[in-house]
Amino acid sequence: MKVSILTFDGFNELDSFIALGILNRMKGEGWQVNITAPSTHITSMNGVTIEAQQQLEYANEADIVLFGSGIYTRDIAQDPDVMNRLSLNPETQLIGAQCSGTLMLAKLGLLTNVPACTDLTTKPWVIEAGVEVLNQPFFAKDNVATSGGCVASQYLATWALCKRAGEKAASEAIHYVAPVGEKEETVERSLKAVLAYI
Repeated sequence: MKVSILTFDGFNELDSFIALGILNRMKGEGWQVNITAPSTHITSMNGVTIEAQQQLEYANEADIVLFGSGIYTRDIAQDPDVMNRLSLNPETQLIGAQCSGTLMLAKLGLLTNVPACTDLTTKPWVIEAGVEVLNQPFFAKDNVATSGGCVASQYLATWALCKRAGEKAASEAIHYVAPVGEKEETVERSLKAVLAYI
């Protein structure tokens, strides 16, 4: 299973790294989870520079594609040099987005007649793009999902795991990363957020 976590300059570390950490619980099952970016190095909104594991085009062949968010997403979503490198197919791929990543899905035409979740800062831009924004942390229709709020990235990861590995694998991955003393309730909350959309 190839997983692409799209990460751009100005990225929010929580969005990319929480999903990376949770989905890599499936490494032993052959899942390959990669930070994917338009350049070899990207710098986060808080000044952390990392090396991309794959270039942007890797997303076009991945089984699961998750868009993180960041402080420059609005500009990136209007940059044809970046956006034209993406050719995603919701018929064959799971595609999810976090916060301002939802705007990128809208610009790629993946949210036509589909409501979405996003963060409060991005909400007016997503509405301007013609998408209804829901006041909830997660929503999915078929193979496209969106979430709003940094730690809602665990819901995107849970959804991807449920869809491609099953509820048991998702529960085990979330249980592993959940806080001690809150493991069962964290698993229950994550599953409750996504199972209605599976």
